[in-house]
Amino acid sequence: MPRGCLRLVVGILGAELFLSRLSLLLVIAGLLIYFFGWPYMRAVFFPWAFLLLMIPLPSIVFNQITLPLQLLASRCASFALPLLGVPVLRQGNVIVLPAMALEVAEACSGIRSLLSLITLAIIYGYFLEKRMWVRVVLALAAIPLAIVANSLRIVGTGLLVQYWDPSKAEGFFHAFSGWLIFVVSLLMLYLLHRFIERFLPGKEQAP
Repeated sequence: MPRGCLRLVVGILGAELFLSRLSLLLVIAGLLIYFFGWPYMRAVFFPWAFLLLMIPLPSIVFNQITLPLQLLASRCASFALPLLGVPVLRQGNVIVLPAMALEVAEACSGIRSLLSLITLAIIYGYFLEKRMWVRVVLALAAIPLAIVANSLRIVGTGLLVQYWDPSKAEGFFHAFSGWLIFVVSLLMLYLLHRFIERFLPGKEQAP
């Protein structure tokens, strides 16, 4: 039995979804190489490798990333809000405002926006940029851009709570702000690419 198939079976029997999903891609790669050869695999390597991004992170890795992002977002918000006239007291991932306490929960950590933005940055770079180093820069830049955008979302929520209505921290406005900030992060990624094109032009061709 091929190793990829063996890993797939072991992952299914052990209820380890990450292993079984990853093994499925290895099986697909093995079948492509077996029936069509290495030249065909090289031709479709990017779409095959891109499928790795559809696999959710293992829970142990996801949890290790989420908590630091929660704390980082709460720190950034607790630093910015006093500059805008809102006194705060941060206790871990909880930001205590005069009007109410805001908890930067797991859903507000920005991990999903981060993964989505990295995915879109890779697609954007692959189709709209020929220089490999610029593609790498765009993919890596998605990380700080997503963190900054999520921090802005929390700051905006704090301002709404303090100066408008505490109920705006939940419901439609809370969900809409997530979509709006994600669009802003996409715009920042586009502006970064335009900046590189304008000030760092080049004729290097993609391999």
